[in-house]
Amino acid sequence: MGAGKEYPPLLPDPEKYVVEFDGADDPLHPWNWTIMRRTVLVTILCYCTFATAFTSAVFSAAVSAVSEEFHVGREVSTLGVTLYVLGFAAGPTIWAPASELIGRRWPLSIGLFGCGIFTIASATGKDIQTIMISRFFAGLFAASPVSLVPAVFADLFSAAHRGVVMSIFCMAVFIGPFAAPFVGGFIATSPLGWRWTMYISSFMVFLAFVLVFLFLDESYAPVILVRKAAVLRRQTRNWGIHAKQDEVEVDIKELVRNNFTRPLSMLITEPILLLISLYISFVYGLIYALLGAYPVVFDDVYGMSPGVGGLAFIGLILGELVGGVFILCLQGSYKRKLAANGGKPIPEWRLPAAIVGAVAFAIGMFWFGWTGYTNKIHWMAPTAAGILIGFGILCIFLQCFNYIVDCYPTLAASTIAANTILRSAVGCVFPLFSRQMMVNLGVQWAGTLLGCIAAIMIPMPVAFMIFGPWIRQRKPCQERSLTR
Repeated sequence: MGAGKEYPPLLPDPEKYVVEFDGADDPLHPWNWTIMRRTVLVTILCYCTFATAFTSAVFSAAVSAVSEEFHVGREVSTLGVTLYVLGFAAGPTIWAPASELIGRRWPLSIGLFGCGIFTIASATGKDIQTIMISRFFAGLFAASPVSLVPAVFADLFSAAHRGVVMSIFCMAVFIGPFAAPFVGGFIATSPLGWRWTMYISSFMVFLAFVLVFLFLDESYAPVILVRKAAVLRRQTRNWGIHAKQDEVEVDIKELVRNNFTRPLSMLITEPILLLISLYISFVYGLIYALLGAYPVVFDDVYGMSPGVGGLAFIGLILGELVGGVFILCLQGSYKRKLAANGGKPIPEWRLPAAIVGAVAFAIGMFWFGWTGYTNKIHWMAPTAAGILIGFGILCIFLQCFNYIVDCYPTLAASTIAANTILRSAVGCVFPLFSRQMMVNLGVQWAGTLLGCIAAIMIPMPVAFMIFGPWIRQRKPCQERSLTR
């Protein structure tokens, strides 16, 4: 120990020195915080998610101006959206393990601050390379709220009450990209120019950073206990008092295994996770595909300006809101089933709403394609199709996401990481071909193609509704993984 001192004897019973919560009603536990306090935190976190999701799509309104200023093709300019979403795929491998080591507050704060900085770099870039690199790193940092906010909600609410806030979270995730085109369209075509789409996005993200930094309380229970142990050590002068989190050693190999190797392994070996994640990836990719498809219909076919044409995305936003209300209305029935089953959730309870959403989604795509190909049909028709599409997107994404988490409860972090990596990797590709597909195939046949793919996927949630319990009766994935 130095200065000739010998090591002191070990604590007689180390477990007696481990700090824990004072029962189920301990006011330190986030589940017992006041509803007002938790509501404020939920509002802040949903705004953070909205701001970063908005920033992902607002660049789509600047594609034409960027192409013209830097003399590059639309495909190259569209990489500004693609690379941001690709950053979403890489980010969770950093932020998820960091949040389990040092808590939620600092990774969220750092992620938002970094996203704001790189968004400003995108606004001030003097060449196309700088803009594209900055967009990727902005997405990498923006993955922090997208991947960590569900974990914070798990810290704040029990499973029985989490459904409501998760529905609001998903609405924030999807309304952000759908609100961006018309806001960005008006900005890009105004005297402000396309760079102000990035400046305004950075202001939104920095506001989110300030709110998190000043008002977000640490919600990760192990870190709360670390702080409690530190207070008790100072008060009692007993330096043996500690929390279980203090015993955790950082193992890089284990971090890589849990956050990269295991998720990829699960995607390969688990049919439920792979197929549902592919379905979610298709739906998620279509969100960004619509950023290129809607201008073809409303700007080219109907002759609207970018800002006015972007207002058609309000149909999608309305659909998202209707879907969110629909899911919230089902929460009462879900809670009753949960109580009747002794608090044990059955994953297949999530799927009926996803099936309804899948049907609405496919119908909406056919409707959009066959009403948006000619200006002889009123523009309200393809706009109204967006209500069904938005409704389907939210129902499919939220309920299928909850389904795979319920299927692998002991490996929820790896499940979420696997899904995030796959959906972001797939989703980032869609903006690169959506406009070309709409132009070359024609709006009606491109809509038919996407509608057919959506229709082919309808049996997927139906099949898991029927055969899911049988598939899960095999030796669970979590048992195999945890015994390796």
